[in-house]
Amino acid sequence: MILCCGEALIDMIPEPTFSGDDGYVPHTGGAIFNTAIALGRLGCRTGLLSGISTDLFGTQLVGDLRASNVETDRLMRSDRPTTLAFVQLTDGQASYSFFDENSAGRMIEPSDLPQTINDVSALYFGGISLACEPGADVYERFAQAHAQNCIVMLDPNIRSGFIKDEAGFRHRIERMMRLSDIVKVSDEDLHWIYSGDASLDDKVAQLCALGPSVVILTRGSAGAQAWLPDGQSVCVPSRKVEVVDTVGAGDTFNAGVLAHLSDAGLLTKNALATVSAQDLTDAIGLGAQVAAIVVSRAGANPPWRSDL
Repeated sequence: MILCCGEALIDMIPEPTFSGDDGYVPHTGGAIFNTAIALGRLGCRTGLLSGISTDLFGTQLVGDLRASNVETDRLMRSDRPTTLAFVQLTDGQASYSFFDENSAGRMIEPSDLPQTINDVSALYFGGISLACEPGADVYERFAQAHAQNCIVMLDPNIRSGFIKDEAGFRHRIERMMRLSDIVKVSDEDLHWIYSGDASLDDKVAQLCALGPSVVILTRGSAGAQAWLPDGQSVCVPSRKVEVVDTVGAGDTFNAGVLAHLSDAGLLTKNALATVSAQDLTDAIGLGAQVAAIVVSRAGANPPWRSDL
């Protein structure tokens, strides 16, 4: 099983009303939730570890997980409110305003976590769940406890406007990158993590030096590039589609990568340490394919395996 660990929230997506003004329609989302949904639809055995409210939005989240074949037995339920993310779309590009204070997702505790995860081969982390305490500390401790026996993939998915303690967040992300076997960043994420005038290649080299077996860099319409353990890199172009919006694009890309690696039997420490250029090309190629489908649709609506 691939266990996705982190936020599940409601994206409030603007839609025109009869009066002509925009209203907001609740769509299930969150970086980690989106990846879990995409993995379930791609046929991978997947679960979500997340704090989920018992309110009406939490019920909506659980229903959508089950409808996409995501296992829900590791959800941490409480009567705290669901995190809301109000989305603003500008030329199809999404920006977010988050309402997360005292939320079910944020206020989890170590005692809420499962004691054993014997059926889990890979853990996936990232998103805003690593930015806000106390939940961020809980997820980091969970990664530390299981990184020796599970593949760890991290996508920092930086939302700078959401980060209150920048120094603490930077330290946490670096510790998580050192724990991880696979780190995926966008070019924007990488420039935030390593500020300054160094070239993109130099910044990738800094990230690779932290120890992950595979580093993946996405660059929007410029495609994706991935680095193998020996320093060799492979590239795939982006798929040319008519973009409706970019909500969930990176999350779905990550699901494509994990799905290929899972199907190929490569989600082990030894396999990733010796992964071939062709397998890594195929993995990021599937990521690009499923991301192209999701950006051609409104909101985070990942494809099913049959859609491919």
